Amino acid sequence: MKLARFRTADGQDHVGRVDTDRLVDLTGTAGIGSSVTAILPDLETLRPAIETADGREYDFGEVTLLPPVDAPQKFLGIGMNYRAHAAEALQAGIPTPTSQLWFNKQVSCIVGPHDDIEKPRVSDEMDYEIELGVVIGKRCRHVAAADARSVIAGYVVVNDVSVRDWLAKRSPTFTLGKSFDTHGPIGPWLTTDDEIADPLDLGLRLWVNGEERQNARTNDMIYDVYEQIEYLTTVMTLMPGDVLATGTPSGIGAPTRNFLRVGDVVRGEVDGLGVIENTVVAEP
Repeated sequence: MKLARFRTADGQDHVGRVDTDRLVDLTGTAGIGSSVTAILPDLETLRPAIETADGREYDFGEVTLLPPVDAPQKFLGIGMNYRAHAAEALQAGIPTPTSQLWFNKQVSCIVGPHDDIEKPRVSDEMDYEIELGVVIGKRCRHVAAADARSVIAGYVVVNDVSVRDWLAKRSPTFTLGKSFDTHGPIGPWLTTDDEIADPLDLGLRLWVNGEERQNARTNDMIYDVYEQIEYLTTVMTLMPGDVLATGTPSGIGAPTRNFLRVGDVVRGEVDGLGVIENTVVAEP
């Protein structure tokens, strides 16, 4: 099942079911409003109604896709979590962490799957990072890795846009360099966990202006998705709608200083989850 949030021409926000090449509006379906986050704890109960709803249908060209998860409490990312990425960083003199390295992306950076990405006035080192995004479905704490899949609502494509000089020099905690406005495009919709046979073996790819920059599989992660949830819930309660960006593979722009420029089109894809595509514009 795939759930999207979208805005119609009259400015109204809706939740819809994705049916291949169209959206089926779920407005009026019992228990469903305009929030995906609100229905996540009851998703299995609501599933029969969602799957059989026959509301108004929209073509994708008629609407604007919104971030599929609205008002998440947390947007967390893990650094240096792909073996090949850690190896390329090591060549640049950056040691591989000896434990999971987590940082905050402030939720204010989240934008939709086709929204523009703003290049900051204060930096020429804006980078891309294709990632598998995990969306939490249940309030949870102290979750063992063996049980972690039971708290996952589904998955999204994430571009963990990063401002490199603010990571290295101005914000050693990573928070500021990861949290510029518009630097968290996610989408295109929430693909529920039951649709993905194995999240630990998915292909993910990223292109800039049609040139492939990243191409890997999630089986190259140092700490897999389930280990990440176990680690995080040792510390904090994860809530429905929280988004975990689970790491990026090799091929980022930093090693070659091949950073994003105004006018670039960045396309990211994860097997079974769809595509996000964002254009780089100058910060207003």
